[in-house]
Amino acid sequence: MDRNQIHYELFVRRQPASGWVLDLAGEDRARIVEQAEELLAAGVVAAVRVTKESLDPETREFRSVTILNKGAPERSRQKKVIEQREPLCVSPQDLYTLHARERIGRLLDNWLARNRATPFELLHRADLVEKLDASGVELQHAVQKIAVPEAQARGVVVHEIIRTFQSLIERAISRLIKDQRRGAFPDFAKEGLAKAVERLWNEPERAYLLGAGVAGYLAGAPSWKDKIDRLLDLADQTPAEASRRAAALAAIEQPLTEILGGRAGLSDLLGAELDLGDTLAAITRLAGARAVEALIGIEPGVARIMPQLPQAAARLATWLDSGHFETVRAALGGRVLRELVGPKRLKPSDAEAEIACLRGLAMALTAAEGRILQIDDIYAAFSTRSAMMVTSDFVESLLGHERSARGEVEALAHLAENVTGAANKRAAARWLAANISALKFEKDLRYGPDTPPAKLAALAGMQRGLDRLGLPDEDRQALQTKLGDIGGLIEADTKLVALLARANAPVVHRLNLLLRLAIGEAAPLGPAADRAKAEALKLTRAPELREEITRSPQAAEKVRDLLRTAGLAA
Repeated sequence: MDRNQIHYELFVRRQPASGWVLDLAGEDRARIVEQAEELLAAGVVAAVRVTKESLDPETREFRSVTILNKGAPERSRQKKVIEQREPLCVSPQDLYTLHARERIGRLLDNWLARNRATPFELLHRADLVEKLDASGVELQHAVQKIAVPEAQARGVVVHEIIRTFQSLIERAISRLIKDQRRGAFPDFAKEGLAKAVERLWNEPERAYLLGAGVAGYLAGAPSWKDKIDRLLDLADQTPAEASRRAAALAAIEQPLTEILGGRAGLSDLLGAELDLGDTLAAITRLAGARAVEALIGIEPGVARIMPQLPQAAARLATWLDSGHFETVRAALGGRVLRELVGPKRLKPSDAEAEIACLRGLAMALTAAEGRILQIDDIYAAFSTRSAMMVTSDFVESLLGHERSARGEVEALAHLAENVTGAANKRAAARWLAANISALKFEKDLRYGPDTPPAKLAALAGMQRGLDRLGLPDEDRQALQTKLGDIGGLIEADTKLVALLARANAPVVHRLNLLLRLAIGEAAPLGPAADRAKAEALKLTRAPELREEITRSPQAAEKVRDLLRTAGLAA
């Protein structure tokens, strides 16, 4: 036998009354036995047991042989009672539950994708089950994949579970084929959905029969989008009476949910050319139609990121907006949530567009709160997505190589404004601090081509803009102080305040300019503003000021307002 199919396991009992616990496993018998002896000799454990595990090539199960058992004798313990040994699915009807269909979809995902079918269709179409049964390998692999964990969970032999499932599958296939051959399934193309619902209303298996009719109506549709169109055609034919209408819509909703829950179906409906950001925007517009359409009319940022819905999608949006197909809406919301917290970029090649997309999505989902996602889920998802946007990879993509130092700071400020979550705000503040404190930024502002007043005004705008970013107070204040210090250096380089104070211009005009610097409007608060404030205070004592104010009352009122803002007037 191949030695790779043999290994040794060391089990230990920490206390005489405790159970066996796997401590070590490996292929070196001598080392495993030596480890067991050392543990026992050191008094670390109460007992040790070493077993040899050999893989049976026929059953693919391990045979266990004990080669060492030392220590305190094992005390008798009450055997654990397994209350339920039967699989969850014991009859063909059990395969039609939501849980079973989801499991079938995962086990047969590749086969279903190749045949452009959903688990719902597979369970209701005889031609599909015959095709699957004939493939042999696909079905066998699916049974094996489910049998192993099921056997472990229930404490039974794998082959017993396999035989149980094979028997269940054979009965389900036989039942479906028999019902198909005896003409039990309705044909909506011939009698219409409403008449079929009325005819089958008192049937005990009405849901199963209506589902077969829906699946048969979808057969032959060349694409997922065509299937959705056919399902909506059926929805238009549902009876007017409330209970019968609900039964018909329930049969339609199941395959519709499965189609839109898969990537291929949703991509076919919305457009395969959309990137992830556009896809999520389209899903949001689809699931929250009325609220999102209203927001598009008043928010240009939302309007820019929202793609137009194709005809079939717009038709479905109308149905969703009318309060029907809530399971479909939940599936769409789940897809949005999964993608937002997933690793894929919304706009892989454009970081600025990704920020705009995320902002628009946040507004749209918040406007449709409760219809697509709950507000707590929205906040948590955008906090997770924001964490990806303050990583070095994303920031490098955002800044690129062509921006000036000032442009980089402005881009980082825009990023900081649009991320969510305290930790992400702090991370954005660190990026801003690194760039604002860099010598490159200081040199760009001090020695750039702009005039000193333009530079100071730009710094003042950046400083005020920090207030709306939602940064932690200590980070915001540190950044504003640094911008003020750079403004002080620019003013000191050019002596702008002194030049303004002594300029050949009316005193009211000079005072007005100095006060605008002092209040943080034309220069950042800090050394430059403080020097401007000091010079403005001197000018307020100048005799000629009173004369000019007397001649121009309007100028006097403007100066008085600026003095109050600067804290120089009562």
